[in-house]
Amino acid sequence: MPFTTTHLRLISPLIHPYSPSIRSLVSANTKPFRLSASSAAMDSNSSCVLVLSGKSLAENEIAESLKSNSTLKLPDNSEVSIHLQSEIVKQESFDVESFMNSLATNRFGRLLIWSPRLPSTHDVVSHNFCELPVGAVCVADVQFKGRGRSKNAWESPKGCLMFSFTIQMEDGRVVPLLQYVASLALTEAIKDVCSRDGLPCLDIKIKWPNDLYLNGIKVGGILCTSTYRTKKFNVSIGIGLNVNNEEPTTCLNAVLRKLSDSTYQFQREDVIAAFFNKFETFYDTFINQGFQTLEELYYKTWLHSGQRVIVQQKNEDQVVENVVTIQGLTSSGYLLAMGDDNQMCELHPDGNSLDFFKGLIRRKLQ
Repeated sequence: MPFTTTHLRLISPLIHPYSPSIRSLVSANTKPFRLSASSAAMDSNSSCVLVLSGKSLAENEIAESLKSNSTLKLPDNSEVSIHLQSEIVKQESFDVESFMNSLATNRFGRLLIWSPRLPSTHDVVSHNFCELPVGAVCVADVQFKGRGRSKNAWESPKGCLMFSFTIQMEDGRVVPLLQYVASLALTEAIKDVCSRDGLPCLDIKIKWPNDLYLNGIKVGGILCTSTYRTKKFNVSIGIGLNVNNEEPTTCLNAVLRKLSDSTYQFQREDVIAAFFNKFETFYDTFINQGFQTLEELYYKTWLHSGQRVIVQQKNEDQVVENVVTIQGLTSSGYLLAMGDDNQMCELHPDGNSLDFFKGLIRRKLQ
């Protein structure tokens, strides 16, 4: 059945970019060097520092091999300086030890690549996918070529949690649903941190397909890309979350200060560890039982159940308006909607708009 282009009239919050932070680094047994806040003004062609560490002996041996063989590269072949966490004398930024101590996974997050400043964490894991174990993660304090939807590039502010990790799948039919699993895992991970530390619950909501909102303002987003190789899908998942940066929108700690007199602040290390702990559980459920097992929780977390929208459908030289009500997701991960005539339809993004709800392709379902 042919597709017809539609336009959706919907008032929604503005979408803004998001991202990370900066600090210092001193390498043992070599002349100390320091990366400070002035690094944000560095030339984009400057050498990128990658610091590798593992949860166990096995991951640390992989890190040593990656360093000794100078395996990791950037897409533009710019210079990369690789170090092991054990070589670092002082690191006043991402607390690797805290992260590893909080991590309780068997696969995800166990090999960590940290950098004070990178073009893009997503580029690191996707470009080096075949050299990294499944579940390897790259975290940056600042990135200057962050990737968003439709190849949009974002400059990343200090204070945001920005990371990307690898995953491998065989069934291409469910790959589009993976972004929903990651979105749900992040919202539930933040609730877990709040519950564990006796904090007011931050009720983060999912805006389909991959944005995270808090009190009606965007605080994060998710990017999934994949390639097909040797009968498997190599998927790179990138996540950005405003943890301690109030610009350009708001952040977790800013909202928390309004809700509580506690001096507690969310730390990036706690959030990312909680995410991987939750994601691994959800991912296993997703693979073994299907996304429908997570759907009820997902629909409690997203913004769209029962949402009514006006679709403007072009038919030759006429524009016809139809009202549809969002019902949920189809098995392929698109929006399932029902018209006032009880006709079910599937809504696809048109690939052009920053806001998915400003451009959709409508396909009637039999």
